[in-house]
Amino acid sequence: MSNSDPLEHFVAPYDDSVSFDELPDAPPTTGYRPSIMGWIGITVAVFWLAVALIGPFIAPYGENALPFPDAYSEFQSPRSGAWLGTDVEDRDVLSRIMFGAGRTIGISLSATLLAYLTGVVLGIGAAVSGPRVDMAMSRINDAFLSLPTIMLGLVVVAAVGSSIPVLIVTAGLIYASVVFRLSRAIGMEIMVMDFVEAAKVRGEGRWWIITREIWPNARMPLITDFGLRLIYVILFISSLSFLGLGVQPPKADWGSMVRDNLGALQYGGSIISVVAPALAIASLTVGINLIVDDVSAHGGGKLSKRM
Repeated sequence: MSNSDPLEHFVAPYDDSVSFDELPDAPPTTGYRPSIMGWIGITVAVFWLAVALIGPFIAPYGENALPFPDAYSEFQSPRSGAWLGTDVEDRDVLSRIMFGAGRTIGISLSATLLAYLTGVVLGIGAAVSGPRVDMAMSRINDAFLSLPTIMLGLVVVAAVGSSIPVLIVTAGLIYASVVFRLSRAIGMEIMVMDFVEAAKVRGEGRWWIITREIWPNARMPLITDFGLRLIYVILFISSLSFLGLGVQPPKADWGSMVRDNLGALQYGGSIISVVAPALAIASLTVGINLIVDDVSAHGGGKLSKRM
């Protein structure tokens, strides 16, 4: 009778030449490569950002200067010396668009950053806290979400007064509620993952879980949503200015320029003074939206679903 193990025929012999690589900590990722539409969006966004930064230094005239002081006439058509014509006060439209770009983009970007700083901190904090804290924070946030954004902004600005700091804080806090809901949803989704449960079993603290587990996985959808939120804030600030509660004259921003020059449509003047700032708003928002769509498509469509 043979003393050999009967299972030896079913066990593959060990081969020292075979090596096994360790599994990666996360699925491999590839760098973002913009498509043609993505490059168009990037070009438009970079163009307006450059105008916002250096526009006041290269503008043909001052913000409230009159290009033709000896021949005053409102709503002049484009011509040499005023390539986009003049507005209701005979001011150069091109120069005011270049000055207004800094305020429109600067206020909107600052408000969006404030919204994300507040919303992400509170949203992820609610996701990692206990159910009672999460419930209380979520119900308070739902109360803010039930209020129309424009109406709430009008009430706050009308009560406190219109200034650039007030516009930034108002828009930032209004849109922080939306960011809170998104970041909390993403955080709750990640908190039930196996790798987070494993971290809890190892005894890792909340701060470690937030910085090492939640944020690396939530970063991409939140950054993508930042672009969408910036679009909404730009339109919100422009709407307030159009209603007369945004940037106050004689300072220029794109929304107030549309409002101030509506007379060109009524009295047969050159409508370029209305169309030019409106096209500036539209082109910037479309450019940012192209970038957001391209990044979402690069992520296989998962980002748009999660947002």
